[in-house]
Amino acid sequence: MSAQADPINVADYERLAAEKLDPGVHGYFAGGAGDERTLRDNVEAFRRWQLRPRVLVDVSEVGAATTVLGMKLSMPLLVAPVAFQKLAHPDGEPGMARAAAAAGTAMCLSSLASASPSEVADASPDGTHVLQLYVFKDRGVTRALIDQAVEHGYRAIALTVDAPQAGHRERDYRTGFQVPAHVAVPAVEAAVRPGVSITPRGVFELVDPSLTWEGLEAIAGECSLPVLVKGVQTGEDGRLAVEHGAAGVVVSNHGGRQLDCVAASLDMLPEVVEAVDGRAEVLMDGGIRRGTDVLVALALGARAVLAGRAPLWGLAVDGVAGARRVLELLRGEIELALTLCGCPTPADVTRDHVQRRAYIR
Repeated sequence: MSAQADPINVADYERLAAEKLDPGVHGYFAGGAGDERTLRDNVEAFRRWQLRPRVLVDVSEVGAATTVLGMKLSMPLLVAPVAFQKLAHPDGEPGMARAAAAAGTAMCLSSLASASPSEVADASPDGTHVLQLYVFKDRGVTRALIDQAVEHGYRAIALTVDAPQAGHRERDYRTGFQVPAHVAVPAVEAAVRPGVSITPRGVFELVDPSLTWEGLEAIAGECSLPVLVKGVQTGEDGRLAVEHGAAGVVVSNHGGRQLDCVAASLDMLPEVVEAVDGRAEVLMDGGIRRGTDVLVALALGARAVLAGRAPLWGLAVDGVAGARRVLELLRGEIELALTLCGCPTPADVTRDHVQRRAYIR
């Protein structure tokens, strides 16, 4: 690739990934549910806010480092769980883990990963890892996945609660996309029945749709790792998550891939932050494309954000190096935005650093 063509932001990587990936695979990663209104609104929501920089602040030393559930990170951005990453590039999840470690942040591994928790841990022994977890009808499968995470040094569990079944993702129907038979789901397959292939639809058939707050409380009480509840979309549920043992919540609509026509994650964030009221850490995902997006989320109360598609486009374009480059680009943008807003650290970002955009019709 010539110097002139080198990608310089997430949008460049997204464009190159669309050119490189098979249309069905690209649609699987890029698409959302229904008419994809929520998918689009996750990105558009950031345009509804403006930053309010403060000047004459000593920003001779600025750093994006922070902590999330005690994990020391180089920036308030983690890699979100994305399934089947070997469809995007042969480096897959082990490569993404190496990229995250090199960039100094944590990777959240999907339960539907095309590599096992042990493979990811072995590929990135110095990395920081979180396991995204679905609760299965067979609680023995759920326990086996948690045990794998504990055994291999994972630092937290992100329990996804907004997907009792898969959303209606019409792009996949139009392209006829199916995950190839050779792409496995090793963590679930090993726990269910060693040597037996499990399809994505088959995985969701194993997920327990009867899970309640009492079930969350039991899992959080038994698990030796802190539990994040991922998929919170209302203040009421944020409060209930904390009351039932969650160490944190992730405000998320599953990247617009579950129920269409729900609010953008950013629009839901203030309500959840208010309801949690400092009793647990609040994170959010959905629509993160720029470092300035991260500052807006911090100003609205998030401890940190998760980004899934952005580093995935880097992985698709150039494997480990591409994913690392995207994460480093985002970290650089975060640090620049902190500097120009007069915030030496992420902790210095407050609600006073943003305002609603005034639209002129």
